[in-house]
Parts: sequence; structure tokens; C-alpha cells
Amino acid sequence: MTANRNFPHFRTESITLGNGLRVVAQAAPGAVSYIGCAIGAGSRDDGAHPGLAHFVEHTVFKGTRRRSSWQIANRMESIGGELNAYTTKEETMIYTNAPAGYAERAMEMISDLIANSTFPPAETDRERDVIIEEIHSYLDNPAEAVYDEFDDRLYADSELGHNILGTEESVRAISSENARSFVDRFYVPENMVVYCRAPEGIDKAFRIADKYFGALSHPMPRRERLTPKVLPRFSETIEEESAQANTLMGCRLFGRRDPRRHALFLLNNHFGGPCMNSMLNRELRDRRGLVYTVDSSFALMSDTGALLIYFGTGLKEVGRCERIITRLIEKLAEKELSESALERIKRQYVGQLTVGTEQNENMAMNLAKSILYFGEVHSPEETIAAVNRVRPEDLREVAELIAGQGLSRLTLG
Repeated sequence: MTANRNFPHFRTESITLGNGLRVVAQAAPGAVSYIGCAIGAGSRDDGAHPGLAHFVEHTVFKGTRRRSSWQIANRMESIGGELNAYTTKEETMIYTNAPAGYAERAMEMISDLIANSTFPPAETDRERDVIIEEIHSYLDNPAEAVYDEFDDRLYADSELGHNILGTEESVRAISSENARSFVDRFYVPENMVVYCRAPEGIDKAFRIADKYFGALSHPMPRRERLTPKVLPRFSETIEEESAQANTLMGCRLFGRRDPRRHALFLLNNHFGGPCMNSMLNRELRDRRGLVYTVDSSFALMSDTGALLIYFGTGLKEVGRCERIITRLIEKLAEKELSESALERIKRQYVGQLTVGTEQNENMAMNLAKSILYFGEVHSPEETIAAVNRVRPEDLREVAELIAGQGLSRLTLG
């Protein structure tokens, strides 16, 4: 099997500055520069303040020793760019997209946020209310809330078992001092990767990064993340006033560095990925009309992960859907796919990777995340080569792992 596509070969290099900060740059033609900083800290590192990493992500823009919140917002927007951020369970990304030629402005702005944010109380209090409204909005959407409720049970009594946003009570308790302390602890050179995907050139990107980030010298503290225990399977329904029962099924998996991950990529894509020809969509929607929507996904972290299967249906149909999903997993675990079937799955997945290379912002962020998590850049070509090495028995092994655990279920509806 040699499913492949022609990818643009952009020159990509990475260096480590004297203070331990890693910088990755890619010379890519175009009218836009993509620049940002990936920090290896997320909600898993909140400690005694659930929601702290996300709170910092919001409030880091509210003032530095050099700039007010308005000046920060205006710095990139005045030239047609944008400045943004997001938080996951294990990472925070601060990034900007700007017209080509403004790479230095972008890097200087991001370095100022990381080194000099002051978290002024008046500004953070206003943003606190915004975050609380975000929490309320999220809880009002059961199709989204079910994911966090499921994680709370799958990772119960661990640092992964709480909502990234925190709760209203926990967010109200976070202070400016808590936020600054979090930055001082985790926004440090050894725990960050700066990326630049731009037409300006690699050597220039490295010089600018050293100019604005090279002076950072905070040491990385010792951090021990404890892998959550694998808990007994659960099956729970929380009845709410909703016309649709939002259900999530899933189980624990391995972490993102596990060699079985490429087989998981293919298995998930075939089973319930983003396409209408997935097994779940054919069985539950096209053939039986049981669901309005159905898909599967996975969330891999440094030392653990999970398979997640979502579907929306009427409350009376949840049990039937659950049985069909379980039976489909067992089918994949009992019998290997044929070589021809696996080739079709690979061809589809490789095609999706090809389309994804046109998403310049994601490609730029992936440069940093690859180094943050793997210590090196994994190109699309390397990913495809690994996918092409997957055998039918590899997919069956992952399916057996899932079937052997059984799938937990949570329904909001």
C-alpha cells in the first residue's frame, strides 16, 4: 500500500536558544505570517484553582508593564492582524496571524505578554465575568457539556477530571496573584516552543526570536503528572429538559507517543470519523434513522487518552444505539479487515491530510506542538509513511483494546 500525495516541501528548521527555548521556523510563501508560542501547560496544571490555565489565557491580554489592554488589542489589529489564544488540558497557545512583513511586531507582542503581563485587578475582574458567562453558555449546550461531564467520570479524582473552564465558584476565587504565579511557573523557556511560518525567512525568524525571547531565564520547576487510574465502566443518564438525548460513549486509551496511534487514526476514521461513509453514520443514521448526528474522536495526552463516541437521538433510542455501537466495535475486534479495505481507509485518510495542508494556521501551530510533544517536527510525509506501515492486525489490536474494556456511557437528556 503506497497511498501518498505530493506535499509542498517548505524548508523547516528548529533551534534551541541558550536559555532552553525551542524555536521552529518554516519558510512558506504567501501574504500572511503565522507566529505563536505553545506552552506546555493546561487545565491539568490548574492545581488548587480549577480553571486557572484558561483564566490566564484570557487575562494575559489585559495589561503588561508596557501596554494597556487597549494597546495590546490594537497592536496587531491596527495592521489587519489578529491576536488570540486557546487552552487545552495540556497546552496553551498564544498566536497571531499578520500580513507578511510584520513578524518582528508579532514576536515582540507575544514576548511582552509572556514576560510582562501584570494582570491588573480591574481588568481581570471584568474578564472574570466574561469567563463566567462562557461557563454558563457552555452548560446550556448539552451537546458540548456532555464531553466535560464524561471526562469528570472517566478521569475522576485526578488532575484531568475537571472542566477546562473551571466552575463559577473556582473562577471567582482566582486572583491576579494566582495568574501571575501560574505564568512565572509554566511560561518558561524550557516549557515553550515559539513558531514562525512566514515568507520572511528562517534566519530572520531565529534572530527575532532570540532578540525578544532570549532574555527569558526562568527555570522550569520539577513537575510530576500522575497518570489517572483506569476506573470501572459506568453507565449513567442525567435527565434534563431537552428534546434530544446527547450521549457520549468511550473508554481509556494510550498516550500520544504510543506507536499504536497511527492504527488508531485509521480505525477512528473508518469507525466514526468526520465522513458520511463511516461505519457509525451508515449504521445509525443512513440505514436505521436512529440519530441526528454521530461521530467518534480521540483525545490523546502525554500519558493517557480516550476514545469518544457522540450521538444525538431520542431518549428511548439510546439503549438501541448503545448496543449497535458495541456490536460494531466487537466486529472490528473479532475479524481483521481485508488488505483492500485497509487500502481504501488509508487512501481516504491520506486525502484528508492533503486537504489539511492547505490550512496554514493549523500547519503552523502543528510545527510547535510537534516539537513540544515529540521533540521534533513530524512532517505530513512522515505521518503518511507511518500510516502506510499499518497492517490489518494493528487495527484489530486497537479494536480489541477498546472491546476488552467495554464502553462507558453518559447521556444528558
